[in-house]
Amino acid sequence: MSNRLKIVTWNINSVRLRLPIVEKMLLDHAPDVLCLQETKCPDGSFPSAALEKLGYRHIEFHGQKGYHGVALISRVPLENVERREFCGMGDTRHIAADIAFNGSSFRLHNFYVPAGGDIPDPELNNKFAHKLKFLDEMESWFSTFEGESIVVGDLNIAPYETDVWSHKQLLKVVSHTPLECERLEAVRNAGKYVDTMRKHIPMEEKVYTWWSYRAKDWSKADKGRRLDHVWMTAGTANHTKDVTVMRDARGWEKPSDHAPVVAVLEA
Repeated sequence: MSNRLKIVTWNINSVRLRLPIVEKMLLDHAPDVLCLQETKCPDGSFPSAALEKLGYRHIEFHGQKGYHGVALISRVPLENVERREFCGMGDTRHIAADIAFNGSSFRLHNFYVPAGGDIPDPELNNKFAHKLKFLDEMESWFSTFEGESIVVGDLNIAPYETDVWSHKQLLKVVSHTPLECERLEAVRNAGKYVDTMRKHIPMEEKVYTWWSYRAKDWSKADKGRRLDHVWMTAGTANHTKDVTVMRDARGWEKPSDHAPVVAVLEA
């Protein structure tokens, strides 16, 4: 039973294309569990062997060719692994497992919520309608949860004004529309989750986890959004020592457009 755990969540935007920076993460920062989204990799092609060589012998994934995909890469055992389908789409957007901690365990859920396209109207945009339906299914499912759990992943919504570079300019942009922000809060509340990033980073402080590839100098422009999240039920959230964004990883060689988020638990 571990009394300290480091959990990292990261939308990697192709695990095979960015395997060198995944290896850098594991070697330089040594998370106990690395949760990846948008792996874009069918299960038979997941680069498990390379990661096992680094001491990560517990690897579970839920993937498909070219799109979506999630994975758990762990130094600690993963029990009762589950892969859930949402919206009857056949998409690989969720994986979960039990992890021992502090004499007990919690359930870790790793999500990749649909981005939702460009038009924030479900009548005009099927992708946005899919996103809202996905959130509805999350809310319904979370309301049945019991015990301690953690939800991490790219939830593709920046819910608060200080989660985006300009609240006013992004109000009609998918990922920060009032409808999406309200829906995400309803999902979080259904599971009685604490937004642990905002527990450790004051609400008045801007914080981002994603910066577009379109910016010539992403860091200087700093037009980011907080799309990646770490939620915990209260008992587990009480053990968070820190939750931080690894902003520098956005500048690594051939980077993802998302930065990793690191959560440290201590009993």
